[in-house]
Amino acid sequence: MNDAYYQHITFLLVGMPGLEYAHTEPSLHEPMYYFLSMLALSDLGLSLSSLPTMLGIFLFNALEISASACFAQEFFIHGFSALESSVLLIMSFDRFLAIHNPLRYSSLLTSVRVAQIGMVFSFKSILLVFPFPFTLRSLKYCSKRQLSHSYCLHQDVMKLSCSDNRIDVIYGFFGALCLMVDFMLIAVSYILILKTVLGIASQKEQLKDLNTCVSHICAVIIFYLPIINLAIVHHFAQHVSPLINVLMANILLLVPPLMNPIVYCVKTRQIRVRVVAKLCHKQI
Repeated sequence: MNDAYYQHITFLLVGMPGLEYAHTEPSLHEPMYYFLSMLALSDLGLSLSSLPTMLGIFLFNALEISASACFAQEFFIHGFSALESSVLLIMSFDRFLAIHNPLRYSSLLTSVRVAQIGMVFSFKSILLVFPFPFTLRSLKYCSKRQLSHSYCLHQDVMKLSCSDNRIDVIYGFFGALCLMVDFMLIAVSYILILKTVLGIASQKEQLKDLNTCVSHICAVIIFYLPIINLAIVHHFAQHVSPLINVLMANILLLVPPLMNPIVYCVKTRQIRVRVVAKLCHKQI
């Protein structure tokens, strides 16, 4: 057959057989669920960035990785980590706005503005980690080549350098500081949320508003707690077993993508009801 014949041939792909009507759910087209989709995207990116080397090590004992592949992997891992941190920050302000000023909430956070916010923070995450591969490529590496984890991290790779890595140390600290600023702003937003909720007269309304924040608080803890623990181990516990380092680093990238969908499905009634209804072929 010639090329002209195949240019007119098309094939049909399949989504979820029998659930084609469930591929989109108009009732979930709200700012909070758009932000949840961004969180899911960052979780997926973290998993896809780290799993290839993890699976290669544990399944095939493939311990080597080229410098270029390593620099590329650490760029994507740090980029998606920065994106997830930004999304968690956006979601905390989203919850504050929804509780503090529910009447203006829909008018302030339109679909267009949500898309603009997502693009701005995605661009910010890329800019934040963009120098990492280039600064690492400018370093010289000597005989010591063994990393501490099952994937490449900026702070782990730069320690193997036998040349002056002060620029990497300073910029790495700046990147970590940006994540900590996000965490502090999230904490401030929840202090404001708590203050607003306590000002509500009805105890029933207080519990309802606080319940809407539980899943997001769990997501924040799941994401930041391993990062803080790993940083503490790296800087203050020099004689900790390498096994602890590896386990904590794997938890850092594997637990949030695993737990976030479970937490939000369990704690968010709208998502839970819609998922169950679609799987049961019920129309709500």
